[in-house]
Amino acid sequence: MHFNHYGGSGTFLAADLLNCADFTPAVLRDLLTSHEMASRNLTTAQSAALATWVEGARPLFGEPDVTRQVTLVNALLTAVTTSVRVSMHDGNAPHLHYITGTDDPVERISAAIAGGLAVAVCGAGGGRLGRCSRLDCPIVYVDTSRNGRRRFCSTACANRVNVAAHRARSLPRP
Repeated sequence: MHFNHYGGSGTFLAADLLNCADFTPAVLRDLLTSHEMASRNLTTAQSAALATWVEGARPLFGEPDVTRQVTLVNALLTAVTTSVRVSMHDGNAPHLHYITGTDDPVERISAAIAGGLAVAVCGAGGGRLGRCSRLDCPIVYVDTSRNGRRRFCSTACANRVNVAAHRARSLPRP
């Protein structure tokens, strides 16, 4: 499945931030730059605020009930956006900007994430926002597979689950 550039950016950024173990300004600057975010230079306090805010997006990933996803994403949008505008800056094709009414980088990044997640829920029914099926694996992902049946964050997690299932089946039965 292909996500459009702007909505996809917020969606993939949400997953990468939720999987990020280090919320230092230097690490976030590189991550935000790779996702083409204009706001990318955060202070230590702003980095911590972003880490806290993005945790509110975690329940969207792996949530099977689209009604619950809509409720969650609407709460995120309400908290950080004031309006939506179509923009064509820097030679880019027309795309959506989720406006916050402030220049605070955390709020601007949060608005882009909330908007991207809204696009994912509306455009893909939310089923593409996944959580690894291996017990105790905290990794979330955006399923871009053709058939939308991804269950694991990586081949390593899938192999661990499959090997454990095979070993359990191979044990002698009492």
